[in-house]
Amino acid sequence: MAYQSSSNTVISDARSGSFANVTIQNAGSLVVDFAHTFQGTISGYVTGGAIDGVGNNYGAAIQKFPFATDTNARSVGNLTNDVSYGASHSSDTHGYTSGGYSGNSPNVSSPNPYTALNSIIKFPFAVDTNGTDVGSLTQTRYGPSGATSSTHGYASGGNFPPVGSVNTIDKFPFLADTNATDVGDLTVVRRYTSGQSSTTHGYASGGAAITNVIDKFPFSTDTNATDVGDLTQARIASAGQSSTTFGYASGGTVPPASPPGVNTIDKFPFASDNNATDVGDLTQGRYYPSGSSSTTHGYTSSGTNQAAGPAASLVNTMDKFPFATDTNATDVGDVAISVFSATGQQD
Repeated sequence: MAYQSSSNTVISDARSGSFANVTIQNAGSLVVDFAHTFQGTISGYVTGGAIDGVGNNYGAAIQKFPFATDTNARSVGNLTNDVSYGASHSSDTHGYTSGGYSGNSPNVSSPNPYTALNSIIKFPFAVDTNGTDVGSLTQTRYGPSGATSSTHGYASGGNFPPVGSVNTIDKFPFLADTNATDVGDLTVVRRYTSGQSSTTHGYASGGAAITNVIDKFPFSTDTNATDVGDLTQARIASAGQSSTTFGYASGGTVPPASPPGVNTIDKFPFASDNNATDVGDLTQGRYYPSGSSSTTHGYTSSGTNQAAGPAASLVNTMDKFPFATDTNATDVGDVAISVFSATGQQD
């Protein structure tokens, strides 16, 4: 028996080969890897982020931690420049950070101490190395959320200086290094949302102005999002995670509550359009953490637990919570560099 792909690559009985997540062995058996690009099986990543408690200085480090064991992250490379408040995406082979802020100002007295970005930065999973700039979003903006299909990355919302918050949904391909296109709108203009992904849809949850809205948009067509439910709290700056059946929003802040960071883990279903439920707690209340997803667990890494303050306000904890049961997170390691407003990817 022989197998043929759409590109006319042929695998005979005597050979083995792979097409995306499908592996054909020379014994004639078919092996399907059910992992999705919005979930990883090897490593999670924490990329960029503010490296002090006030947000005066931003970092460029690409930090990596294993899913197989509970251990600390290590720095394995750098983005093309320091980036904070970006959107995160993951293909089968690369991690991406799009948009955000860049700048390392010693003080905030300048009226424009930072630069908003439209960059799409890509780094490989196969080797530990630096990222490259491979394209641009349609708008220079910070604070968008990221979603991932099997073929494209999506950046939703954000703040477009000097206009303010926007509702733009941008889409860019993983197959080619090129610019994004505007493919739809969120139901509400906002920034600092958390992003989730199912196999068929992208989601943007919460955000500022302070809202509890869960928006959903399809991957199969370029169209606007619809409001499909609410988080348990109207909040901003949560981390987003995804199982195959549920989206999660962990941490965040509900201004002007004090302390500003919350420890809530919210969960909402992909199969039906419904509100989220509170299913557990992080080990610490925090906001602007980064989120990553394995096939079995969600990870919430670093963040900050004060409205503004010194580096001591940064949290170095990497929390892990299971998808199979509704329970609290556990502390499974530390980031190499404490940051907030970093992006999270998974391999």
